[in-house]
Amino acid sequence: MKTKLVLTVILTSLLIFTGCSDNEDNVQDVQDLESISQTYPQEQQEVLETFGAIAASITAGAGNGHDDPYMDELISFHAYGAKFTEFNDGHAYDSAGNEENERTFFGETVDPGGVVQFAAIEGTLKVAVYYGNVANLTFISDFHLMIGGNLYIVNNLITLLFVKTNGQWKMVHEHHSPFTP
Repeated sequence: MKTKLVLTVILTSLLIFTGCSDNEDNVQDVQDLESISQTYPQEQQEVLETFGAIAASITAGAGNGHDDPYMDELISFHAYGAKFTEFNDGHAYDSAGNEENERTFFGETVDPGGVVQFAAIEGTLKVAVYYGNVANLTFISDFHLMIGGNLYIVNNLITLLFVKTNGQWKMVHEHHSPFTP
């Protein structure tokens, strides 16, 4: 009987100790929320400037071919590797798939000079920076593209995830979903 009592006390103490450890972790999580809500205005501006440079390379390289230097510049804004993913039009792509999509669509599918407008619907562009080196850029696109002589307006929900590496913001994830107003 004594052995059962001792065993019960030990197990109960272990459960209490484990429960207290979890509570301490939760306290740390609450403290991290304060860090997450920090705004990082300089980094937000850097991400916006990077996004502007991405738009400029797309606009300049539109329809100029798969191997145009502006397409190389566009690709340079990505941090390709095993962790890179793109979700687009119901499909998932890795680094190679994303690069092929970017080069083909903007370099060949869109008519030469065919980026009439590369913008976000007013009031939808948002940049959230976390810990000064991870950023989430979200917006609803308002792209006007000439393809085969016809004007196409593309309104998508877009999320671009950036990581700052070696002083530069690089995309590590893209997500494009249709937007229905």
